[in-house]
Amino acid sequence: MPTVISDPRSIRLRTVDGLSALGLPAPPAQFPMPFPSGRLPRLRPRGHVEARAAILNVVQARVFDMPEELAMRWLLDAHVLDHLSPDEWGFIACGRGERARYADQLESLYTVAWLLGLVDHLDPGVPCTEELPELLPDLRRPESFGNWRDRRLTPTRDASVVAEMLDLYYCLDWVCDQARRAGQAPPRGVDDNLVWHRRWALEWAVVFGDERPAHWDEVRF
Repeated sequence: MPTVISDPRSIRLRTVDGLSALGLPAPPAQFPMPFPSGRLPRLRPRGHVEARAAILNVVQARVFDMPEELAMRWLLDAHVLDHLSPDEWGFIACGRGERARYADQLESLYTVAWLLGLVDHLDPGVPCTEELPELLPDLRRPESFGNWRDRRLTPTRDASVVAEMLDLYYCLDWVCDQARRAGQAPPRGVDDNLVWHRRWALEWAVVFGDERPAHWDEVRF
């Protein structure tokens, strides 16, 4: 069963401390938590997170010209087609969409790898590690989805840790938004594209009560 996170108020206090350590301003006291109506989120099932990692890995492979028929065959064999968004289907199967848009989702993939415990940090000042492909299904062999899952038996991040990380990136996105509104660049050491794509994956990863989990392309911003 998914676990419930700790008190949201204590999470925000630790977020403010983290922003201060980065030399960044805290949001105003009335700035909301990323949890609707103060409800506590749970982490979605590990199988969903693994499927999302597999799909984003194939998306990156298609960015670098993996043949579409091989990509779709791999996803079919992995039984993850139900997790594809319509836009992802169009890009993977037909090449529709801007390649740069999907290339930028590398940081989302890195975040999903963090959720699965495959990477050890999600430092906002450090971009995706070059070793990430070694941690994901090897599509050149190709390695099956099942074999990859058996090879990577790391524990999923605790929901309380994910909730704290989500609040940090939620507030970092506010910092970036304030800079954009002022016609300024983000503060030094903050990459707004990295922040946005990591927040995307973190918001997708949490669910609330008995509500239907949001699809990848339904995450609110």
